[in-house]
Amino acid sequence: MLGSGDSPCARLEPDAGAVGWRAAMAELVLAPTPRDEYWKAFAEAQASAPAGDRGRNEELLAADWANLCRYEEANAALRAAVKPSVVFMGDSITEGWVGGDPTLFAGGNVGRGIGGQTSPQMLLRFWQDVVALEPRAVHIMVGTNDIAGNTGPATVESYRANMLAMIALARANGIAVVLAAVPPSRRLYWRELDPRPWIRELNEWLRATAAQQGLEFVDYGTVLADAEGGLRPDLGNDGVHPNRAGYAAMRPLAERAIAAVLERSGAATR
Repeated sequence: MLGSGDSPCARLEPDAGAVGWRAAMAELVLAPTPRDEYWKAFAEAQASAPAGDRGRNEELLAADWANLCRYEEANAALRAAVKPSVVFMGDSITEGWVGGDPTLFAGGNVGRGIGGQTSPQMLLRFWQDVVALEPRAVHIMVGTNDIAGNTGPATVESYRANMLAMIALARANGIAVVLAAVPPSRRLYWRELDPRPWIRELNEWLRATAAQQGLEFVDYGTVLADAEGGLRPDLGNDGVHPNRAGYAAMRPLAERAIAAVLERSGAATR
C-alpha cells in the first residue's frame, strides 16, 4: 500500500548468492566463446543456480511487474548530480551493453536495461527511468521479448502503441529519440521460436516511424546479422545477445545515431 518513509523496494532485493550467480552468467554471455563450448558452460552454470532463485524471481515479478525498484537508488543519485546525456532504455541486450562496453557508459550515457522485459513494462517505467532524469536523448531498443511473449500474448498493434507512447513522452519533455531496430536472431532459445518474420515487420515499422516523426533510426543488424538474418556466431554466443565483440561493432552506429539526432533536434546545446 502507499506509505512514506523507507522505500518498499528494500524488501524486494535479491539475495547475495543470486546476485553473484547472475553476474557470473552475464560474464559468460559477454566473453566470446564458440557456440558448442558456450552451451556446455551455460548448462553447467544453470545447474549451479542458487536454490529457490526461480521462485524468488517469480515473487519479485509479482510484487513489482515493471521492476520499478531496479534503478530506484541509481536514479536518485543521478537526479542529485549532473543530468545524463543519453539514457539507453531496453531489455537484456541493453543491460548487457553496460558490462560489454563499459567505457561507453563512463561519461554521460547511462544504461536502463532490464533482462526479459517487454514494451509494456518499459512504458510503465519510462517516466522514472528516462523522463525524470532529464537526458538530452533516449535510445530505445525493445521487441525481442514481445515477440517471445515473455509477459503474455502480444500483438504488433500493442507493440506499436507502447512504442508510440514512449516516443510521445520523450518528445513532450524535450528528449530526442533514437529508435533501434530489434536485433537479429534466428532462434529465441527460451521459447524455441524463430523470430525473423516478426523482427522484419517490427523493424520496417520502426524505420518508417522514425522517418515520419523526424527521429533517428539505427539498425544494428547491419553489423550483427549473418546471411540468414541470425546473429553472427563470432558476435554473440547464444544467438540472441551480443558478446563484447558484438557490442564493439554496435558502438560506432550508436554514437553516430545519437550525434545525428541531437544535432537535428538542437538538444546538443540544451
